[in-house]
Amino acid sequence: MMSSQEVPQGYKQTKVGVVPVEWEVVTFNDLRDTNVSHSITGGPFGSDLKSEHYTKTGVRIIQLQNIGDGSFINKDFIYTSEEKAMELKSCLIYPNNIILAKMAEPVARACIVPSFENKFLMGSDGIRLHIDKNKYDNKFILESINYKQFRQIAIARSTGSTRQRIGLNDLKTIPIAIPPLKEQQKIAQILTTWDRAIEKLEALIKEKERLKKGLMQRLLSGEVRFEGFDEEWEEVKLGDIASRITTKNTDSSVDMIFSNSAVNGIVVQNEFFDKDIANRDNLTGYYIVQSSDFVYNPRISKSAPCGPIHRNKHEYSGIVSPLYTIFRINNDEIIDYFEYFFKSTYWFRYMKAIANYGARHDRMNITNNDFMKMPIPYPSKQEQQKIAQVLTTADKEIELLTKELEELKEQKRGLMQKLLTGEVRVKHD
Repeated sequence: MMSSQEVPQGYKQTKVGVVPVEWEVVTFNDLRDTNVSHSITGGPFGSDLKSEHYTKTGVRIIQLQNIGDGSFINKDFIYTSEEKAMELKSCLIYPNNIILAKMAEPVARACIVPSFENKFLMGSDGIRLHIDKNKYDNKFILESINYKQFRQIAIARSTGSTRQRIGLNDLKTIPIAIPPLKEQQKIAQILTTWDRAIEKLEALIKEKERLKKGLMQRLLSGEVRFEGFDEEWEEVKLGDIASRITTKNTDSSVDMIFSNSAVNGIVVQNEFFDKDIANRDNLTGYYIVQSSDFVYNPRISKSAPCGPIHRNKHEYSGIVSPLYTIFRINNDEIIDYFEYFFKSTYWFRYMKAIANYGARHDRMNITNNDFMKMPIPYPSKQEQQKIAQVLTTADKEIELLTKELEELKEQKRGLMQKLLTGEVRVKHD
């Protein structure tokens, strides 16, 4: 956006910055279609729609987790009866309406309601917007709501220390810069072209991941063999090719400490801190982990009965909670092969089979002795190397496509910066 200090010819200063003179600034509330009842409205109070009202079929409820940042996330299907939906008629939302999320993350994100149902019922954290289509373009308004300027204001007006939340009244007064309808439509058309390219690449990545997953299972089970490899596979125990790490931190002298948290059994190691923080926290008694060591949390919930083993790919050593089991593959083994094996369905089935549930049957535990006795299919090292190479190639292809996707999304964000502020104008009929 142009600086507020420079107002070139053909532009004007407004509360949202410098915009073209033909543009106007309206509030979120101005976008509504005044001929449609409840064109801007929130979802029902929590007490009006409880879990006891859920049914297996009926009217689909749009939950907070279905509202993506620009796209509808079609998961977590819950329904309510037609009678209950009509009782909450003011909270119904229809295909091509815009739905916003009252809560983070991020707050006020929005998507367009899909058309695979003829109507939906909003959950308590949804906000319906039915725009006046004689003045506004649906896609343009959606992009404007998800644009950083609108979001920054929404965040500033939100409340809540742990999770931000914005009220409908605070949302209604947020300003938006609006070009003439024809220009809105042209901008929407351009951004839609980028969206389609992004969707196409996302679909390609998803397909590549599906193919790689199938290939991995077939290669790691011996269902598919490479030419020149026909000898029988051995079976070894994990303890034959790896050793548990029992070295603990005594002086906080390691380079970093890994985050002591887990998501569905996956150790979250993307956050780490320097050794000064480790010294301050006096984290003696925590295990020291080195590069290429494997980490697993054997005490996880029954709802997520087993998670993948995480390989530490950081260059330096770190500290991990004693809740975790840490082991190191012997130096003469093909570590990459075992990293892929620990992501296979064989691993998940075995872990589930040996899990011991507590008295309440809500948490499981795998003893270290049982863990190190896990049987592992063991082809020759040459075949292990070949399997690892093929799967690594597939991973690199997915990684390159993912990088290309992020670049495409970044290009779209740059385009939005220019188009949604009028910095760059578009020609239209």
